[in-house]
Amino acid sequence: MENRPLKVEKIGGTSMADTKAVLNNVLLRSKAPEELYNRIVVVSAYAGVTDKLLEQKKTGEPGVYALFASAETGASWEKALDRVAEEMLTLNQKIFGDCADRRTADSFVRERVEGIRSCLIDLRRLCSYGHFHLDEHMLTVREMLSALGEAHSANNTALLLRQHGVNACFIDMTGWRDETQPTLDERIQSSLGAVDLSSELPIVTGYAHCREGLMRNFDRGYTEVTFSRIAVLLQASEAIIHKEFHLSSADPKIVGVEKVQKIGKTNYDVADQLSNMGMEAVHPRAAKGLRQAGIPLRVKNTFDPTDAGTEISGDYVSTTPRTEIVTGLRDVFAFEFFEQDMVGVKGYDAAILEALKRHNVRIVSKTSNANTITHYLAGPLKAVKRAAAQLEENYPTAVVTARKVSIISVIGSDLRVAGLTKTAVVALTDGGVEILGLHQLMRNVDVQFVIQEDDFERAITLLHAQLIEKADVRDGARTIGRQAA
Repeated sequence: MENRPLKVEKIGGTSMADTKAVLNNVLLRSKAPEELYNRIVVVSAYAGVTDKLLEQKKTGEPGVYALFASAETGASWEKALDRVAEEMLTLNQKIFGDCADRRTADSFVRERVEGIRSCLIDLRRLCSYGHFHLDEHMLTVREMLSALGEAHSANNTALLLRQHGVNACFIDMTGWRDETQPTLDERIQSSLGAVDLSSELPIVTGYAHCREGLMRNFDRGYTEVTFSRIAVLLQASEAIIHKEFHLSSADPKIVGVEKVQKIGKTNYDVADQLSNMGMEAVHPRAAKGLRQAGIPLRVKNTFDPTDAGTEISGDYVSTTPRTEIVTGLRDVFAFEFFEQDMVGVKGYDAAILEALKRHNVRIVSKTSNANTITHYLAGPLKAVKRAAAQLEENYPTAVVTARKVSIISVIGSDLRVAGLTKTAVVALTDGGVEILGLHQLMRNVDVQFVIQEDDFERAITLLHAQLIEKADVRDGARTIGRQAA
């Protein structure tokens, strides 16, 4: 067989939940061997499973991990673990029906779940002695629980492919019952080193247990970091992420599917700005590795397999300056630190950053003047309040406030459009949107508008209409609505 260039692909959790679409549109595609092999597929857990294992990503509703961390008895976390097991078994039934592979898949789930249960019971018993402290082990618990979701989906996917005549192999990088502590690179090389990529299709867990601790460094962004590192180490010709949507000029649910335009090409700088706004095309750390290795990334819509998707590269710049995307972030806290004595005095910045880091609050943006430093934060109100209390205790004369706002971001690979900021300001003010703040850097990649919380969708609609819909149609871009038609 011809030695074809290697492609490394990653399938997101929402896509994974639609097994039929993933099978037909991503995994099988063609029965020709050259289409089936010379690929590595990294899978996320099925949609919602990691939320139940850890905590709900958006609402913070506790999962097994959060309940285990806070429970004085095992009842609540064990019941939550039972519910996760039941959901996994239900998914197995939906995917396999009543066949031998379902029984194999069910046995896999039960073995992993009961192993985790025994481990957590033993850990809590051990920590009842004074020499051991539970909080010292919680990161390990978080990693072990998270790994269960990817192991489940990867094992199922390999079983399903073998039903369809594909020589698929389940590559478990979760470190289950593995006493070694390899680095991430060592884990990848040992797991994939013996695979014949010309005749085998490896289905790889998105979580990889390693010495660095993916959860410690990337929390729930670990799947794309694993995917990226595999692509870099094995010198892939292309990295592909399969998501449930096209990367487009705005959210079709807000602007209207007939008005948004699919992004044909963009660069990693734009991808970073999207990640900052919560519209993650790829995790920033994953993007960094691909960019440095010169590997292009393609983001494809799982449910539109004939479309080429969006190509993200390191050197792309639009042929003419223009706005490519209008997006934003709801529920942002404007965290304002005012201190009259700040003028000319150093150290306030570092103290604020230390408080925000301690309480694990993400910084979206930041502005400052002579006596005020404002950070725009994404995180739970409880954590923001704790950071404020710490600063008020350390600086009794300072005034620390937090209020809910939204941030709208106008993004492009080259935003050097004459009068862009003025046009955007006029569009918002004429549309009845009050601008609370405006952030613009000389790099000309994004312009951010701070607005009232309730004006989020109206602001995106106004800016998209003025900066994209009324502009000339961009090279290679086409409307999602027309595409669907």
